[in-house]
Amino acid sequence: MITLRQLRFLTAVAETLNFSRAAETCFVTQPTLSAGIKELEDRLGVQLIERTRRSVLLTPLGEEITTRARRLLLDAGEIETLAQAHRNPAEGDLKLGSIPTIGPYLLPPALPAIRNAFPELRVYLREEMTESLIEGLTAGRLDLILIALPFETGPLEILPLFEDGYQLASPSDWPTPHGAESLTQSGQLMLLEKGHCLQRHALNAYPGRIFTAEDSFAATSLTTLIAMVSEGLGITLLPNLAVAAGVVGTAQVQLTPLPDACPRRVVLAWRPGSARAELFRKLGTLLQRKGTEGLMREQGGCSTGSR
Repeated sequence: MITLRQLRFLTAVAETLNFSRAAETCFVTQPTLSAGIKELEDRLGVQLIERTRRSVLLTPLGEEITTRARRLLLDAGEIETLAQAHRNPAEGDLKLGSIPTIGPYLLPPALPAIRNAFPELRVYLREEMTESLIEGLTAGRLDLILIALPFETGPLEILPLFEDGYQLASPSDWPTPHGAESLTQSGQLMLLEKGHCLQRHALNAYPGRIFTAEDSFAATSLTTLIAMVSEGLGITLLPNLAVAAGVVGTAQVQLTPLPDACPRRVVLAWRPGSARAELFRKLGTLLQRKGTEGLMREQGGCSTGSR
């Protein structure tokens, strides 16, 4: 009979296309992994992997069996999680994924509260793009993800946390901007590179209006965007959550609140029917409180001027 261990070896090879790295991810030696793959192929009577000195490829049948193997491993993991959840859902490992424009600004102040509330919970953090996070959650690589809507999430369970508006960042020596008109009048609108959902959210901050991003600039982080603005290269939109966390620092930019901009919606998401859904809701309450507190502080002290 085939074993879960053999299926784990197969999926590891499929993900890495390298026997050495696959063995490392499975915490076994390469000969052990190779023997496990050979046993699986012998048991099934088919070739799953084509291996040469230069490459490792899955056969078409190997691809199909790997897809089914991932589902079996996910179900097996859910069985273990279900049993643990009935013993104590707040114990063990929790793999939490977040997009880069939320995680660094929300999770640091929230983690101490999470540790105090759930001292037996070990939280492991991953930063990825939204599409990758959803794929990782669906495949079982992640347990819970922190993302922003609108974004197509399929059948995932969604827990709304709070809305996150925007501020316009412009060079400190430019004329003081005035609301949405500044997006078309103040110069080049610089945004994050494609793949960041914030790029699309920022362009849709004012439904019905068409704003064009500067194609010659594409930043990989908010920090890079702020540095470009401070050098007088253009303007950008910054989420209030990031501003409240101090992302601007000592950069020479001025911030203008945009209270009429359509905000992004920060949410938690998990697989339907997860055995730890109640724990996720409790974590959501903590994250909601921390996020709301940060935004309220920013709104209370926000004003146009050099920052």
